[in-house]
Amino acid sequence: MTPMLPAVPPSARSITGVADDLLGAVTGTGSSLPRVRSAVLVVVDGLGMAQLRAHAGHARCLAAATARGDVAYSVFPSTTAAALTSLLTGVAPGTHGLVGYRVLDRERRRLVNQLSGWEHERIDAAQWQREPTIFERATAAGHPAFAVGLAAYAHSGFSSATLRGARFESEKSAAERVERAIQLADENDGALVYCYLPEADKAGHKHGVDSGEWVAALEEIDAALSVALPADVGMLVTADHGMIDVPRHRHLIIEEGDPMLAGVTHIGGEPRMLHVYLDAAARTDEATAVWRAGTGAAADVHTRDEAIATGMFGTSVTPEASSRIGDLLVAARGTWALYDGTDADQTSQGMIGQHGSLTPEELRVPYTRLGAFAAR
Repeated sequence: MTPMLPAVPPSARSITGVADDLLGAVTGTGSSLPRVRSAVLVVVDGLGMAQLRAHAGHARCLAAATARGDVAYSVFPSTTAAALTSLLTGVAPGTHGLVGYRVLDRERRRLVNQLSGWEHERIDAAQWQREPTIFERATAAGHPAFAVGLAAYAHSGFSSATLRGARFESEKSAAERVERAIQLADENDGALVYCYLPEADKAGHKHGVDSGEWVAALEEIDAALSVALPADVGMLVTADHGMIDVPRHRHLIIEEGDPMLAGVTHIGGEPRMLHVYLDAAARTDEATAVWRAGTGAAADVHTRDEAIATGMFGTSVTPEASSRIGDLLVAARGTWALYDGTDADQTSQGMIGQHGSLTPEELRVPYTRLGAFAAR
């Protein structure tokens, strides 16, 4: 089966442009957003445009402020490690190097969890992710930068890779985080303030995006964003990716002895987008054919060279990023998810809401302007 690529319009807005949009707004050098005294970036983890539209009645503030064309496209893979880093650096995964949820450190021949494995694997964030963050760029231009999130993220390796240059402050609830972000923007002229809301993503993974728990999380977020902003402070609300519910009967589990596992040393990524690492590059053609036959209509299988050549990881890919990309990339179609049945950790099989692949539900996210950014 011929692999399919997403039909992303050439002129489509990408989440990689958010950093430049916001910096331009506070420095007065941009054209995408009006100049403001200070700017707030709110990232609602996991909130795709499809989910927002489907549940518009539970998000009246966001839905009313989000016009039909207020859309941005996530990156590939559409997973938090890759996409949030792209949002906060302004470059694609092929440049910043966080090319998936779990990727292979080839020097040590170990998979590294790009969200929570930094400390355990002793990864130096400054070396692994070398691109300047939006916060470093802001402070270099003389603008104060802040990040407001949960206390658990304050000193994580992933935060070190993505929030460098920002002063971190923690608040418990979504409402408290938004309130503090607005307060920092108001009290610090020229400030760039980031506010992270993971509630919808967490509820979606555990219960699904059509669950009562997910709707409750969306309502909490919408209420938090319904507060008034100072007249000269702009707020941009977006997401790193969307989400899709995967039913149990759409689990493709690759068990021990399956021909697809021949020559495979590691399987990284996540169920909606696997990185498959082989013991020898010479196996690539044979393995590609076997994986395409084995996954059938459930997934598209690309080689690393194909993925790089077609720009799936961005227009350029660094040697470091290339070394972390699987020899094969297996992107789930529709509502499928693929699991390594030989992996001792099967916790991901309990997830309902998932992401990482190339469907519109995963790629299309809101680009909502509030406060001084709102269209007039």
